Amino acid sequence: MDTPPIQNSSATVHRYNLMLLLVAGLGGLLYGVDVGIIAGALPYLEATSGLNAGQISIVVAAVLLGSVIATLFAGLLADTLGRKPLMIISGLLFVASIPMIALSHGYAPLLLGRLLQGISAGFIGVVVPLYLAECLTPESRGRGTAIFQWLLTLGIATSAAIAMYFSIRVAEVAKLHNPAELFAFKDMAWRSIFWTTLLPGVLFVVGSFFLAESPRWLFKKGHHAAARGALLKSRHPDQAGIELAEMQSVAQGESRQAAPSAPTRRDSLLHRRYVLPFILACVILACNQATGINSIIAYNATILIQAGLSDVQAHWGYLIFTTLNFLMTVVGVLLVDRIGRKKLLSIGSAGIIVSLVCTALLFQHAQSHRRDCASALTAMITPHQSLTLSFNSAMAEKLLHGTNAVGRASLAHPVTLTVIYSYGDFNSATNAVRSDSSGAKPIHIARSTSIPANGVIAFFSNPLANLAAARKAPLKIDHAWITAVPSEFMGDLTAFTLLMFIAFYAAGPGVCVWLALSELMPTRIRSSGMSIALLINQSVSTIIAAVFLPTVGKYGYATVFFIFAGCTVIYFLTATFLLPETKNKTLEEIAAIFSGTKCATLQTAPEHVRSTGHE
Repeated sequence: MDTPPIQNSSATVHRYNLMLLLVAGLGGLLYGVDVGIIAGALPYLEATSGLNAGQISIVVAAVLLGSVIATLFAGLLADTLGRKPLMIISGLLFVASIPMIALSHGYAPLLLGRLLQGISAGFIGVVVPLYLAECLTPESRGRGTAIFQWLLTLGIATSAAIAMYFSIRVAEVAKLHNPAELFAFKDMAWRSIFWTTLLPGVLFVVGSFFLAESPRWLFKKGHHAAARGALLKSRHPDQAGIELAEMQSVAQGESRQAAPSAPTRRDSLLHRRYVLPFILACVILACNQATGINSIIAYNATILIQAGLSDVQAHWGYLIFTTLNFLMTVVGVLLVDRIGRKKLLSIGSAGIIVSLVCTALLFQHAQSHRRDCASALTAMITPHQSLTLSFNSAMAEKLLHGTNAVGRASLAHPVTLTVIYSYGDFNSATNAVRSDSSGAKPIHIARSTSIPANGVIAFFSNPLANLAAARKAPLKIDHAWITAVPSEFMGDLTAFTLLMFIAFYAAGPGVCVWLALSELMPTRIRSSGMSIALLINQSVSTIIAAVFLPTVGKYGYATVFFIFAGCTVIYFLTATFLLPETKNKTLEEIAAIFSGTKCATLQTAPEHVRSTGHE
């Protein structure tokens, strides 16, 4: 039975909105931690856990698998249980995963803990933006959802900072030359890295208990008085009344238009009024990944080394890159409710195009004289179908022996070697190794580290590949590219264009993509539509991650950056010409844009009531 709502004062409303933003922001922090925490813990986990390479790869991939599974069911659970309960569940799963991982002494509990983290991330990625979109006022919805992205980047940066702290401590212990003590400290290090993430998870769970349920979900379930009470926690009475009337108007309109003979069709994603916003959200999410953002972040230092910077310079460049990502997300948070999503996406995607094209042109110039030495490396393959090679100036000269004068002339400067190889249907590529890197590890190619350990990872790597055949296939060197290292000046230019890329991405698409996902979907299909759109987003991300290194190895960075720029052109055109502006519009007004109707309630309200919520 619905209870009468309690009207709050302006100060109480303000405090509640701050708490709502803080709790939802903690959800973004957990999402970022889920993504970034394994990178810092992995070296110490590999050294002390006793797991083989296949088991380690499964542990790393478990978060992706758990996230995909959770995304499939997040919409259904959010509709069935409610937004608030699913937020609590996602936080509890994260909290439960930490001691399971940190106290594990075997493969099974470690794998289960990582799966729980992935499921938590999948739920959070759907339910928190969904909850924010349905609870925040129109004028604060953009800023609130952007804070989710801002703290997501903070979660990744925090994970990196925690890992850096322990890496410094490990280096200090290593100076003692005591193997047993070093082993014990590394074992403690990866466990401690996970323990440090427990507090934000606990705060997220506790904070979620103090939040109201989504007013749109309550109204959809027929709890109209409770929906008004939830609205009054974050709005003034006049604005709450307007939005409640809009919900009633939309619900009545949908009831009139629903076919009596087929009542379930009104919930279908194929209904005419739902198709356009659903497709638009899917295109934006797919294009967001097709900018290459994840691969550019993951391989940033490698890209800069290939561009002409030293190893130290490249890692400093990566530090600046990630810091700028965090800072420009703050800029996006400040701008999204001022200049609007449409303009911010258009400006951001246009800047990304320019940045990617400039980066591609720089690499195109650098790669114009590269040479393929695949035949020379093929002769070095052992009977066990493996290859180990220490690459230096002497080896570069040996590999280039017999090429034309232009190829040999490249040895006047340092060169890099990138090997593209395959076992059956599984292609891979080595990281670029410079001929002047005296401390670089030898290139080692072996079947055990090159093909997936099981069918699950094989599917995510290449759904069409034959894993059984790859386990018996010979090693094939597809290409062995030797490329002259560009000058440091070219490296600096490349670093600058990549900084341009992340600045435009963080302030535009990085902030707006979560808004597009949650705002465009009509209330009736929002949860299920967001789940499908996020699944498409993850699929595009997985495909790009699988083909990035092989494509770079075969065609070079220039081609890859040109492809990313071409995909971003689609992003720009979609944002500029198809995406409606949703700034300061209620979710019902946004839905009315795609249905071709008007929200009469809000159209007749005074302008200052629409923007502030009270007269």
